[in-house]
Amino acid sequence: MNRALHSNPNVHRIMQPEVAHVTQSVHLLSGGDAQSRQQRSDTSTMSAFLKRLSLGVLVLQTTGLVLCMRYSRTLPAVGPLYLASSAVLLAEILKILTCLLIVYKEHRFSLHATYLNLLEEIAHRPLDTLKLAVPSAIYTLQNNLLYVALSNLDAATYQVTYQLKILTTALFTVVMLRRKLAWHHCLSLCLLTVGVVFVQFPTDSVEKPESGGTPLIGLFAVLLACFSSGFAGVYFERILKGSRQSVWVRNIQMGLFGSFFALVGVVVRDWEQVHQAGLLQGFNSLTWIVVILQAVGGLVVAAVIKYADNILKGFATSLSIILSSIISYMLLQDFTPSLLFVIGTLLVIGATFLYGFEPKEQSNLVKI
Repeated sequence: MNRALHSNPNVHRIMQPEVAHVTQSVHLLSGGDAQSRQQRSDTSTMSAFLKRLSLGVLVLQTTGLVLCMRYSRTLPAVGPLYLASSAVLLAEILKILTCLLIVYKEHRFSLHATYLNLLEEIAHRPLDTLKLAVPSAIYTLQNNLLYVALSNLDAATYQVTYQLKILTTALFTVVMLRRKLAWHHCLSLCLLTVGVVFVQFPTDSVEKPESGGTPLIGLFAVLLACFSSGFAGVYFERILKGSRQSVWVRNIQMGLFGSFFALVGVVVRDWEQVHQAGLLQGFNSLTWIVVILQAVGGLVVAAVIKYADNILKGFATSLSIILSSIISYMLLQDFTPSLLFVIGTLLVIGATFLYGFEPKEQSNLVKI
């Protein structure tokens, strides 16, 4: 049989195209595998790049906002000091404009499609839109409290103490979302509390530079901001999980309410000063940097959540605390660290990493 096949030329002519087809298929498959591997490699490289970029931007935004806000509130005044309520209002307006641009891009730069989407999601769903009035009011209050805090506390102390928002967020998560905390979460919250107490513990061994302000008022403002941040964050998460709306559309809705509440704050607190010297009194280039950094803060956090994980986010927070402490000590010269402050800061940084730690589930598979 084999001899007959080898001796028959017609069989060779029939089999040659089949062999060529199989060979070509093998080459295509191997080429497809190589192309697939290359695509996966490119995707992995891009993902790693976006992780580093988002974390780097978060560190710069967090550190820059705290230091610039602190410096702008303690800078020797040439004219009138800018109004915190005005800065909060302008930051909300800028956040709306930024989110509008993102939604516009998502709809392929079509004004008509963007308009129809916003009309459907905001105007035609008034009850869903009204749900965001509560977190918007709280976030507006929180933003005003941060100006009060940084007018009375140095940047390093503020940065470390503000990490108590992890504790308040955890508490509201348990109460409002009915979640259970793992053992490492509980340990983290204990370390965090002890660390903040160490940072705030008064000491006579180190004289703190005279930088103006009342530390007790600053501490009270930070604590209120932590509670408002925890409640508003959990409330907003609860709304997002029950909705299919875009995060950017939700931010536009919150920005609209936030602008309204911020405007109310301007009228109630500073209307006489605004009437006399205008809304932008005391504004300079540094003030505008503060406004921009505050406006993009939420967008940067959203990018970090999308491209990074909790461990890397904790790393960014820790690095921001260290940078704020160094710059506050060396450049602003309004802060001198004590031993208790260093120990407390290390405890807070460790607690931040521990809280974001997610232990891997042990596999049930038996290795053969």
